[in-house]
Amino acid sequence: DSEGGVYVCMNTFLGFGREHIERHYRKTGQCVYLHLKRHVIEKVPGASGGALPKRRNAKLFLDLETNGDLNSDDFEYEDEAKLVIFPDHYEISLPNIEELPALVTIACDALLSAKSPYRKQEPDSWEEELQASKHAKTLVQLDNGVRIPPSGWKCSKCDLRENLWLNLTDGSVLCGKWFFDGSGGNGHAMEHYKETGYPLAVKLGTITPDGADVYSFDEEEPVLDPHIAKHLAHFGIDMLQMQVTENGLRDNDIKPRVSEWEVIQEAGAKLKPMYGPGYTGMKNLGNSCYLNAIMQAIFSIPEFQRAYVGNLPRIFDYSPLDPTQDFNTQMAKLGHGLLSGQYSKPPMKSELIEQVMKEEHKPQHNGISPRMFKAFISKGHPEFSSNRQQDAQEFFLHLINLVERNPVGSENPSDVFRFLVEERTQCCQSRKVRYTERVDYIMQLPVAMEAATNKDELIAYELKRREAEAARRPPPELVRAKIPFSACLQAFSEPNNVEDFWSSALQAKSAGVKTSRFASFPEYLVVQIKKFTFGLDWIPKKLDVSIDMPDFLDINHLRARGLQPGEEELPDIAPPIIIPDDPKDEIRLLYFRKSFLVALDIDESSVMQLAEMGFPLEACRKAVYYTGNLGAEVAFNWIIAHMEEPDFAEPLVIPAFGEVASSGTAVFGAVGLDNQPPEEIVAIIISMGFQRNLAIQALKAT
Repeated sequence: DSEGGVYVCMNTFLGFGREHIERHYRKTGQCVYLHLKRHVIEKVPGASGGALPKRRNAKLFLDLETNGDLNSDDFEYEDEAKLVIFPDHYEISLPNIEELPALVTIACDALLSAKSPYRKQEPDSWEEELQASKHAKTLVQLDNGVRIPPSGWKCSKCDLRENLWLNLTDGSVLCGKWFFDGSGGNGHAMEHYKETGYPLAVKLGTITPDGADVYSFDEEEPVLDPHIAKHLAHFGIDMLQMQVTENGLRDNDIKPRVSEWEVIQEAGAKLKPMYGPGYTGMKNLGNSCYLNAIMQAIFSIPEFQRAYVGNLPRIFDYSPLDPTQDFNTQMAKLGHGLLSGQYSKPPMKSELIEQVMKEEHKPQHNGISPRMFKAFISKGHPEFSSNRQQDAQEFFLHLINLVERNPVGSENPSDVFRFLVEERTQCCQSRKVRYTERVDYIMQLPVAMEAATNKDELIAYELKRREAEAARRPPPELVRAKIPFSACLQAFSEPNNVEDFWSSALQAKSAGVKTSRFASFPEYLVVQIKKFTFGLDWIPKKLDVSIDMPDFLDINHLRARGLQPGEEELPDIAPPIIIPDDPKDEIRLLYFRKSFLVALDIDESSVMQLAEMGFPLEACRKAVYYTGNLGAEVAFNWIIAHMEEPDFAEPLVIPAFGEVASSGTAVFGAVGLDNQPPEEIVAIIISMGFQRNLAIQALKAT
């Protein structure tokens, strides 16, 4: 229903506005377009005072949503379709069987009767829905007294603290294996299933009031457990009970917190509407406020405005034939929508008078709907492609990743958020230190609840709330904890304990503390207040606090100082590699260990910097190896460029004996003089019952 309608290319079926159709014609030479236009007609009041619809010969045949801002009792809609031939703009009204060939008429009818792509996407979301496990209903749980704490988990067979799975039969906490998404482990959860036959496990860290990630080893796929709350309660894990509405949606998804909404909307305040460039709103597509907030902030920054909106003609001219799948085109389109002012125009008095005098209603542009942008940027992402509530910080990092992988011109706009963090780790026993640097884009601050300035009010509120709950009275007016921002900064600057710290000075595990400082400052500092936490009942909750942000922020006291006089550095020695009990894993690690100690000389400090950023350890090793030990920053860029590859988190594989590595450097550490594999590896395979010639042939082939 825009003023110029939309032109659909009859060859590619892509839609273009009136201001872009000429560019597409010049670029592709396609000359036949279907012009679609929706008219909004004001109904004519009848003699009895009712509204009598005044209709044209056209009809409402396009599968499009009607304008929700217009009262359907006062307006009606009519759709118009024309075939337009460029460059002469020759128009043929539809339907017109006499002047058009049969194939053209069939193609036009198919387009006009097609479902909206956004409506078409809705049923697709059900195709990948998980099925209930056949074991869920009859699962037997052992009464062995196992109780799982809400944090501090560790694999019962190794030292891993990530990618841990709770077996729902006996309560064992074990690690998974390496997956394509980067999560890693030693496969102890699978081994436990093979030994016991206990089929279901839930991934720790994914448990929320909405459910959890459950895997069935027997069925070899992720599944649903309709009795997950009961099964978790058996081990002391309490989940928040959810109420279901008539539509089958969870209350948490459809009932926003009224008090929070009123604060955001500034209820009771008289607000003056703002129009023009930079004051264009974005419509909520269903829990898409995280996307709207981030993109509004992004395009308020001059570097992003120049990169995408300033280069818009160039980006559009050099976009691929399908611009819907091009990141830079979609960014430029969204930025233009927000900054051009075309979709944020105030109503003119003359327009209001004209609308009263004429039956044709001229719709007001009141924001944009970023449907295509959301569909593209969330494609393939399990969370952002859904309509569930998401975390703005995760989306921000996802966007930065895409910006880094899709350069536009010589300027990288995401550099305005980039800064270096210096991490100082000290061994508490030897007092020696290690300084490392890592790249980051967000400053994450903890909430210092103990620093609340209204503790007396909070205590009084909690007493009144409990009394009201016991007497079944309405709760008292909410009192939020008031936390000074300076207290959050102070909590960030304080040392943190390092669990399982391996001291190279002691050649053993020891207690360690780590402090973080800024080695460089960004032009724009993104600050995240970490309000989400887990209670002792396992229910994730958001801390309901009020933090007063200062107008000016001075963090000069957080500037990194480097190695100080009198400090002694920890020796640059890598921790020992533990050989597992599994002979197959022993072959891989022995081969890796030999190559690592003799040939690779990987900078372990760079590996640990990358691993602490959340990347898989093996991917970090590959990044440092393939970038020639040039530092964590160069290795980080390698990770960004290769993280979508299916073998991203697979172990580093040294080229076969005598071959050349992908980096162009021959690896000789594991090569015998006669181009044969190491005898110790051959001996391990022979001990497993294989013949010597087969063992050598297999090692050469892999």
